[in-house]
Amino acid sequence: MSKTTTATAALTKAGIAFTLANYDYDPNAERVGLQAAESLGVSPGEVFKTLMAELDGKPICAIVPSDEEVNMKKLASALGGKSAHMMKPADAERLTGYKVGGISPLGQRKLVPTALDELALLHDEIFLNGGQRGLQIRMKPADLVSVLDCSVADLTR
Repeated sequence: MSKTTTATAALTKAGIAFTLANYDYDPNAERVGLQAAESLGVSPGEVFKTLMAELDGKPICAIVPSDEEVNMKKLASALGGKSAHMMKPADAERLTGYKVGGISPLGQRKLVPTALDELALLHDEIFLNGGQRGLQIRMKPADLVSVLDCSVADLTR
């Protein structure tokens, strides 16, 4: 497994400190983030999943704890829109350049408005997808907010 992805390259270029963690990706896992947390031996609330959605017809990204579900009304409100819905997996792959199960909010082909759930700020460090299946980036939430210039809001149910 490569340790360099467009996500890790984006962090390196920005001078952001991070570490990497590999885990055995299970393509049959019902919820990839929960499977990653279990494999890494950490709380599901420390592993954040990247969700690609559409807000009023335009692409957006939401980053929420793996054990939570995004509330589409809260997501729409956080990013100043009216209506949000999940993006089709094929569209998410085309837009980001990543495969589903390996989508990172970092290093995507196109910069889109992004919102991070405020629960991330309760942790010194969080895990998020590193740009390929089975690779997680561990970093400070404040650094993630800085490098993505993203909104922080309550996004979960």
